Amino acid sequence: MHTTRRSFLMGTSAAVMLLPQPLKAAEAVVAIGTPMDPPEWALLQQELLHAHTAACVKFFQRYFNQASGWLEETERFGGDDGPDDSIENVNDWPHVYALGGDDVLKTMYTKAYEGHVRQYSAAHTTDVPAARLGMYYKEFPAQFDWQHNGEGLTVFNLMPLGDPYSHLYRERVKRFAGFYMDEDPGAPNYDPKLKIIKSLMNGSRGPMLRKATALDWTGDPIEVENRFPSLGHGEGAYKQMLAHFEGYGDVVGDHPLNLASTQLATNAYMLTHEPKYKEWVLGYADAWAERARANGGIIPSKVGLDGKIGGEEGKWYAGTYGWSFSPIVPMTGKPSDRNRVPWCIGGFFNAYLLSKGDDKYLDVWRKTADKFDAAARTVDGKLSTPTMFGDQGFYSYRPGKYRFNFLEIYALSMKPSDRARCEDTAWYDYLEGKNPGYPVKALREAMARIRGHMQIVDDDNTSPDMRLADSALDYNPASVTALTQLMEGGLYIQHPGWSKSTPAQGGTLLYSRLRYFDPVRRRAGMPPDVAALMESWGPDSLTLTLVNISPSQARSVIVQGGAYGEHQIVSVSDGKATVAIDAPNFPVRLAPGAGATLTIRMKRFANDPTLSFPWEATVADLGNPPEIEKYVHKSSGVP
Repeated sequence: MHTTRRSFLMGTSAAVMLLPQPLKAAEAVVAIGTPMDPPEWALLQQELLHAHTAACVKFFQRYFNQASGWLEETERFGGDDGPDDSIENVNDWPHVYALGGDDVLKTMYTKAYEGHVRQYSAAHTTDVPAARLGMYYKEFPAQFDWQHNGEGLTVFNLMPLGDPYSHLYRERVKRFAGFYMDEDPGAPNYDPKLKIIKSLMNGSRGPMLRKATALDWTGDPIEVENRFPSLGHGEGAYKQMLAHFEGYGDVVGDHPLNLASTQLATNAYMLTHEPKYKEWVLGYADAWAERARANGGIIPSKVGLDGKIGGEEGKWYAGTYGWSFSPIVPMTGKPSDRNRVPWCIGGFFNAYLLSKGDDKYLDVWRKTADKFDAAARTVDGKLSTPTMFGDQGFYSYRPGKYRFNFLEIYALSMKPSDRARCEDTAWYDYLEGKNPGYPVKALREAMARIRGHMQIVDDDNTSPDMRLADSALDYNPASVTALTQLMEGGLYIQHPGWSKSTPAQGGTLLYSRLRYFDPVRRRAGMPPDVAALMESWGPDSLTLTLVNISPSQARSVIVQGGAYGEHQIVSVSDGKATVAIDAPNFPVRLAPGAGATLTIRMKRFANDPTLSFPWEATVADLGNPPEIEKYVHKSSGVP
């Protein structure tokens, strides 16, 4: 490995005007020339990325209209099978593309999203008041809760990873964020004085300020019997769908689920760097932190329109999806715990990112968990902790400590005390040297998952009028968990209660140690033939193996600290030589068939996050766009 001191100049003149905030590019080019036989994990990683192309194309052709991008299904509004489920059919496709997947993925998910907006702006209800004039209004859900709003934004929130320079996206995300920043008189969701979102049910038409009905949640009447192979919750008739949502009426006032709305302003900030977006995210998160402090350390699930914790009845644990929310399941006649408070963690992560790692935002959840741990007791001979709280006090005990969200918290904090509270995970064991076979096993399982889903697609004989928005959701071939973990050291956030194969819910942003860019094709993602494996991590360093499996072509890649350049790279070493970087990213040149294991030292959460591509910094600094092209070496991407 050696260094070359050169200007790192890449990009186009169009990018100069779009740059939100310049990144400092590293001057040192890390050159890797030592031959490395392609490891099994590297070949599997490349094949997995490649396998997504044909699988996703096949899925898209089967379930989407090729001309309009509309999902071919029975359009409905509601919590069982609403608009959010429709766009979730292409969950993770933006991330696969941003990792290096084929350009056709971007083409398809973009068409699907544009079709989705048009489809649900045209679709409307007859009986449900909120959506009579359109399920979407101003290209956004007219009115629903942030479990479902967030799920429906999972694709949208990751789209700028692949294209942060889309004018249409920027205008949309600013408009959407404005619905929650008191910027749209037609959507008065936010009270800036009390710093509350006024209802659990909110959207582009504003908040629901009355008790919700089962109809509001269920959607218009629909024929079910002998039509749909299955419904998401096992209902066999519309009356059971209605019964499912009995007891979902307590929606007026703020709920921690609304913290998911900060995803919009966070993306808007990283695209524009207008201070108002950061100020709103931090202000709203601070308000919730203060409510938790005032509530003895536990995040309350009910805040009244007057800002009072617990609302009129003074029950901090109340509210739909609150700490005490255990509605009756109509098919069984038994209660089911549906507390969604833990899902608020993404909002605190957004504040942590924008505040450059202020630990107070993670501490809100730690203190909440402390209170539940303090209520532990022995159940059937095992120490168990509660997961719910109601009029009767703590209830719904489960073996072990209260572990919700600590896998993710530890990845950000790297504190041993947080690691001690994590549940067991094969990935963390691998990073700590205790599960060396994990990469190959995880990648092979991902390939098997794609194969299994494609078999289901082949066997599916339903027509569009036999499908709801979520009917094909579980067949989505995207299998990104292993790639996210192994390539980027990234979180694939799983909300409590969801299976490990379920795509990340709630529209959470990407939190990772690394990200990659192709300077030759000038796009996000790993260049062809280059594989990456993060082998260990610590508070201020990680080890990464990069290998070029092509025996004949040199490759260039830019390695960035964090999904949004939030981590500052201090130095890179191959064990023989150390290269000083002092930048959010550094370029690597790999000779044919070459590879190396690098130790990367970094200062985490040291930089203001941005969605700009790394080479845009020097484009902006150059000041003479027409002259840029002569500095770019077309064959290698390294000047």
